[in-house]
Amino acid sequence: MKITQIDAIPFAIPYRKPLKFASGEVRVAEHVLVRVHTDDGIIGVAEAPPRPFTYGETQRGIVAVIDEVFTPQIVGLTLLEREVVHARLDRTVGNPTAKSAVDMAIWDALGQTLGFSVTELLGGYTDRMRVSHMLGFAGPAEMVAEAERMRESYGISTFKVKVGRRPVDLDIAVVRALRESFGADIDLYIDGNRGWTAAESARAMRQMADLGLLYAEELCPADDVLGRRWLVQQLDIPFIADESVPTPADVTREVLAGAATAISIKTARTGFTVSQRVHHLAEGLGLDVVMGNQIDGQVGTAATLAFGAAYARTSRQAGELSNFLDMTDDLLTTPLQITDGCLHRLPGTGLGVAIDPDKLSRYRTDH
Repeated sequence: MKITQIDAIPFAIPYRKPLKFASGEVRVAEHVLVRVHTDDGIIGVAEAPPRPFTYGETQRGIVAVIDEVFTPQIVGLTLLEREVVHARLDRTVGNPTAKSAVDMAIWDALGQTLGFSVTELLGGYTDRMRVSHMLGFAGPAEMVAEAERMRESYGISTFKVKVGRRPVDLDIAVVRALRESFGADIDLYIDGNRGWTAAESARAMRQMADLGLLYAEELCPADDVLGRRWLVQQLDIPFIADESVPTPADVTREVLAGAATAISIKTARTGFTVSQRVHHLAEGLGLDVVMGNQIDGQVGTAATLAFGAAYARTSRQAGELSNFLDMTDDLLTTPLQITDGCLHRLPGTGLGVAIDPDKLSRYRTDH
């Protein structure tokens, strides 16, 4: 079970249409496939999606830090020395998705070695999750049409609506159009990606008070310390902290400050090892948890599902597991399938995913 090699392979797959939100937009999945090799011939895999407008990472930066910094510190350790790996990765500031991909690839390799799925290794609560689909910026008619397509094609009935535009009324019109079109047949929550001020957020929430929203997520910046606390105190639905809580310490600060009442866990930024810490902290604090999406491809989505299905708390809510559908292709030999609004854990050990070598060769950008 000794780690002998780590690969960081950049690849690029276009999206069918730009995905737009308050903090940026994504047109191409310029991600990094991370592979951890062992002396038993096992290869664990994970996906690192750089989001420079959120975490400051780039595709080239992820490859460089894995090749030049992390690999020399990790090669020679065993798959069981995950806490040693975590401590060594933690010496380097930042780089959350690079660290997380290395961590998850190690867990995938461990599951394959021991003959268990990652979900079973983590907790084994269930084998599936309900799916929430993220709707990016567009007009009311276009967003309603996309939601209808997701309902008809995949049975999805929970939607996360990206907001945070100005004027505020535009986003309010979109959310209202969705509710009026589908009534109580769908669940809705909103995500501002820090795009509004606290005052704009409060006004928008007052105008949407009759729409039965499940959550409001990152409507205004966490750096607006007093404004955010003032906003959260007014709300009668949970306020999700997402990009403001990348570590357990950040979760503690935001919750104790009254700036959040729920959290989003994204394995793309906390891997499995740190996500466990965040989950257990949320459990101790009694927080709602949503499994978030980093606009992952299918490898990253399989990782989110593996963690979310492992625990009762994370599987309670629909997880953001469908945005790989917006990509024109992917890397897996057997694609993920959403049926009846659910995504089932892939059979097999580890994450259960297998990389198609021809597709990897076609889309990798380091030739």
